Amino acid sequence: MPTRNYSLLETIRKYVNSSILLVAATVLALVVANSPLGGLYQRLWDLPVSLSLGGFNFFSEEGEPMSLGTVINDFLMAIFFLSVGLEIKREVLCGELSTWKKALAPVIGACGGMLLPVIVFFLLCYPYHSAEMERGMAIPMATDIAFSLGCLSVFSKRCPISLKIFLAALAVADDLGGIIVIAIRYTENLSLAYLGWAALVAALTLIGNWRGIRSKVFYSVMGLILWYCMLNSGIHSTIAGVVLAFCIPANLPMGTKYYIDIIRKCTNHFPVTEPDPSERNKPVILSEDELVVLRGIETASDRLVSPLQDMEDNLKLPVNYVIIPLFAFANAGISFEGMSLWNLFSGVGLAVFLGLFIGKFCGVFSFTWLFIKLKVIQMPKHATWKAFASVCMICGIGFTVSMFMAALSYDPVTHAELLRDAKLGILSGSVISAVVGCLLLNLTLPSQRELEQYRAEETDDNE
Repeated sequence: MPTRNYSLLETIRKYVNSSILLVAATVLALVVANSPLGGLYQRLWDLPVSLSLGGFNFFSEEGEPMSLGTVINDFLMAIFFLSVGLEIKREVLCGELSTWKKALAPVIGACGGMLLPVIVFFLLCYPYHSAEMERGMAIPMATDIAFSLGCLSVFSKRCPISLKIFLAALAVADDLGGIIVIAIRYTENLSLAYLGWAALVAALTLIGNWRGIRSKVFYSVMGLILWYCMLNSGIHSTIAGVVLAFCIPANLPMGTKYYIDIIRKCTNHFPVTEPDPSERNKPVILSEDELVVLRGIETASDRLVSPLQDMEDNLKLPVNYVIIPLFAFANAGISFEGMSLWNLFSGVGLAVFLGLFIGKFCGVFSFTWLFIKLKVIQMPKHATWKAFASVCMICGIGFTVSMFMAALSYDPVTHAELLRDAKLGILSGSVISAVVGCLLLNLTLPSQRELEQYRAEETDDNE
């Protein structure tokens, strides 16, 4: 198997590991929101948050302090989009989106998976002639990486690796499309002054990259300043995370050999002693010279990893195990009081539900099928049309980014019912897509014996 696929497989394992926690946070939010603690749950996210120094509050927009819910949706999700941006940049530079030949299939599938859900949403909301409803057209565009790859992990021993790579790359391309939509559609009341400051900070960050600055502290500080400027500029603040990601260096100007030679020289000067079983618990105190040698090894090994890859790896745990579950807990709590099934069969609820369940599947499958038939792209290796269609159904799991789009589209005060219906549509569409997709995958994926034959063929091809 080519080396370049291993980074993507590590990404797959990264997101799948947190999928259970994400489900637990969602279920807990629904239970709490519909329990006697529901009122407290709703008031919790309205609490003001302050990080002040003198008269300056970092968590403030246009002079007003942000609520806890806004901090989660605007600040913590900016860190999430920083992680997404780093992943996109890595895949564009040296991964599954690095060449047109590799990127074309998932990008085409992502384009169809974004366009058709929007059309479905618009057609279902058009009879209402409501501009407020139509603000949510982007909600069913997204594919949730954690949930979708979590479903595939159930069939990890039977699913061809090509389908996993296709789904992961499509989700990455989907995220890029979502980022563009957020930047264009949810930009209001631009402040040219703050926008100018944001541009200046981004330019200084790029100059730092160009001048060879590799300090993660530098890029973190510049990112915080950029986020605050973006927050008050009118462009949604989460875009700051993506802009910062593309400013962080991915190269090693000195090359790997330079640092490996340093490590070798340091280890050659470090004294080696044979362990004495009788002195196993004896304290070991290193000399100053030995500490200097160890620090040299530590510094060289740290610089062997580019700032982009190092920061992406460091963000893995907080993003997957804190930020995304916390976001789910804060946004998935729908109160079913006064709600009936009719909410899911009309208006925004139906538009989001069918946009995810029908629009997403039809968009990804039809666009990819057309371009495969036109011989512009190829079917994922060792995949059948039935198995491929099952994976396309999995693409209808749109949770994290869809919830985020819903929160941007509908104000929780003035459009509370629309927001509630949109979240109901997201949960229903995602659950149905997951259940149907898993059932189809179980029926259409090759047996264990066929998969062993495929792997044997892959081994022969690589040799």
